[in-house]
Amino acid sequence: MSTYVYGITRASGTELPEQLTGVGQRRVRAVEESGLAAIVSDAPEELTPKRKELLAHQDVLGHAGAGRTVLPMRFGSVSDDDGAVSQVLAERADHFRERLDALENTVEYNVKATHDEEAVLHRVLADDPALRAASEANRASGGGTYDERLRFGEQVANAVKEREAEDARLLHETLQPLADDVSPGPESTGWLANYSFLVDRETVARFVNTLDEFQKAQPHLELRVSGPLPPYSFVG
Repeated sequence: MSTYVYGITRASGTELPEQLTGVGQRRVRAVEESGLAAIVSDAPEELTPKRKELLAHQDVLGHAGAGRTVLPMRFGSVSDDDGAVSQVLAERADHFRERLDALENTVEYNVKATHDEEAVLHRVLADDPALRAASEANRASGGGTYDERLRFGEQVANAVKEREAEDARLLHETLQPLADDVSPGPESTGWLANYSFLVDRETVARFVNTLDEFQKAQPHLELRVSGPLPPYSFVG
């Protein structure tokens, strides 16, 4: 039967709840080799990325990573069997140990940012006297001509785009000093910024407080914060 792999940690002191189950409600166990342990279970015959299974994967990593460092595997990581898992642990033991050392006592926070459309319009008008004057002139003349409205719309769109770049830079500069490492996420039209921060557990409170203060100071931004998470973006 195929083996589903959740993550890799050090073998010493590997203790999992006796009744812990993972994807497909399969019992979780540890495969140990070369001082390392892979957290695994039998793989279900049909593995689908349903919410229930994604949460089960995360739950296993949450238990395994409580108080210890775990190199998390992405959802859907399947090996031929336990023997194949042991072979990989043996062959790449030095690499896994190096990564475990590098990520010791850390967690990941992912921060995505986007603009509140109405709030950012107020912000760019407040910050640009010329743009504000054009808006007032158009309003005073009943909206302005078609060409004036078109030109004004282009100016606003450019100002918002510049604001996106500035806010992404500001978010990074504010949080980067509190992180051991930063990994930019994939670009998306839905977000102006997408960063993953590797944070020492002892720094988490400062990181979260700084993030809260940043949000209060930038009400035109909408932030989505995920964490603490296993350090998915920094495993290598």
